[in-house]
Amino acid sequence: MSASTSTLPALVARRLNSALGLGSGWTCASCRYRLPPRRPTTLPRPPSSSSPYSSSSRPHSRQYSSAKPKSSPFALPKPPRPRRRRAVLLAATGGAATVGLLAVGDDVRSAYEALERSGRVAGALIVCINDYRTTLNQREKLDDRDESDLVLKTCHKRCAVRTLRVLEKNGGIFIKLGQHLSAMNYLLPTEWTTTFIPLQDRCPVSSLESIENMFKADTGEDLTDYFSEFSSEPIGAASLAQVHLATIKETGQKVAVKVQHPNLQKWAPLDMALTKFTFSTLKRFFPEYDLEWLSSEIESSLPQELDFQCEAENALRTKAHFARIPELPLVVPDVIWAKKRLLVMACETGHRLDDLAYMDAAGIDRDEVSATLARIFNEMIFGEGAPLHCDPHGGNIAIRKKTTAPSRGAANFDIVLYDHGLYRDIPEDLRRSYAKMWLAIIDGDVPRMKKYVHEVAGIDDDKFPLFASAITGRDFSVVSSPTAGSITRPRDADEQKTMSAALQDGLIADLVQMLGQVPRIILLILKTNDLTRSLDENLHTRQGPVRQFLILARYCSRTVFREQLDAIRRRAGSLCWPPNALRLLAAWLGFVRVELKLEAFETWLAVKRVFGPRKPSLEFGGSEKHAIAS
Repeated sequence: MSASTSTLPALVARRLNSALGLGSGWTCASCRYRLPPRRPTTLPRPPSSSSPYSSSSRPHSRQYSSAKPKSSPFALPKPPRPRRRRAVLLAATGGAATVGLLAVGDDVRSAYEALERSGRVAGALIVCINDYRTTLNQREKLDDRDESDLVLKTCHKRCAVRTLRVLEKNGGIFIKLGQHLSAMNYLLPTEWTTTFIPLQDRCPVSSLESIENMFKADTGEDLTDYFSEFSSEPIGAASLAQVHLATIKETGQKVAVKVQHPNLQKWAPLDMALTKFTFSTLKRFFPEYDLEWLSSEIESSLPQELDFQCEAENALRTKAHFARIPELPLVVPDVIWAKKRLLVMACETGHRLDDLAYMDAAGIDRDEVSATLARIFNEMIFGEGAPLHCDPHGGNIAIRKKTTAPSRGAANFDIVLYDHGLYRDIPEDLRRSYAKMWLAIIDGDVPRMKKYVHEVAGIDDDKFPLFASAITGRDFSVVSSPTAGSITRPRDADEQKTMSAALQDGLIADLVQMLGQVPRIILLILKTNDLTRSLDENLHTRQGPVRQFLILARYCSRTVFREQLDAIRRRAGSLCWPPNALRLLAAWLGFVRVELKLEAFETWLAVKRVFGPRKPSLEFGGSEKHAIAS
């Protein structure tokens, strides 16, 4: 149903039809078109449950016994005596009537809950729109700029608090939406993003009983048939799922079981429709703030995130790709088996990346952690055939010290990557243009920047400064500086103040409109860049962003070199033909020259890190990166 033609009563009527069994389930058309049919042999089936139950115990865990209970509250009663037949018939009739009412009551309750969820969204939307219109009219009458800004900020805060209450009460997809919004500090006012920060950790927890019922419905077996031990409390809960520790009864293997919140699929169609309705309504009242692209992206990605078989395939593919690069210490948990709402994985634990005390105590170099993260995610963006993880926030990445002594020159830690539900593949042509764009940015070459920004995102010259600032997180005066390598300098207080002032002066509206025109894959790459940049800043490294850009430059230069080789291969004739051989030699020499210079500079950084606490000279970094473009 199109958001532009839908109305709230129509959405509620659709939900009522679904609750009363009059409508069909919701399936994303784009997902049906994009994803191949599931192959039952992709992942191994759960092993048989013939082995005895485990007798081990651990806190907060449920121990199961194979012994049958002697009696059950649900056992059939003995036949009544004739003299009590009338009483039993009356009781049976009353019980049947009660069951019938409860059965009807489930549909009625679903309809009522649908109305309640819709009413919360509609009520908050109406109040917030009216609040903003009143505030904007009030600002036009104020002459004092400071007072005018204060009035608007106060309105931002009021509306953000109202919206937060709705997101928390409705849960599910709305929590996911709030988490996305809390990370969009480059787009939304601070009052909105800071208000939504609690949603990162304040996620709903489904009851063990509901999980047991879902497991039975999806597998045809009880938890007791497969697990000898299953923790009653999750070790982690997110907006769409939660994770429990368990033990496979047959093998004794300790595993992590990811279970989708049982009620999530029930409300997903209505919640997605309400999200589209909200953003389309906001667009009607405030055309300059068009956020429909955000609801479109959520609608596109949600079916994949709700299908754990898709997540299992992504995990297997990522594990296979990085197995070819053993120097990158990336751990992807092994998948035991998966169904649409259940995923059983090997238990791989670690510490959060913001646990700086753990890293320092374990002797883990934070600069090396930052560099390793940069290599992993640049490999996902620029690696040939690599899948791109599109949700690398702090909760999906862990770090742990290796239990065995690493080989010489290798890292003494592992990076554990979780949650493989949202992945994309970057087309090769886009990957190459993206690499050239970053080489131009690092070199400060504005004409080449404009050329490749247009190839990557279709952005014309009038919106080029805005896009350049968005993709780098820097003020355009820094991005366009003729001094090569200026982008690698850390942001100072003046630059941050200038960018904040620009956002308050109406730049947000321009940014919203521009992002609505950018291809979806570019938005996901931007999101990955923002998240990895945030992870690096939280590590508080001694080198600042300079090493991140060095690693980026190396991946970009390799991507351009691969393109040159492909162009030579497509030419007529053999590589031994003199013109082709000369082209190959020139491309190889240029690539080796850049690699040697970058390697030398990275070695110099390592020496500076060991023998001096000061940050390295960024002018030297700029001169080295200036050579990349040539």
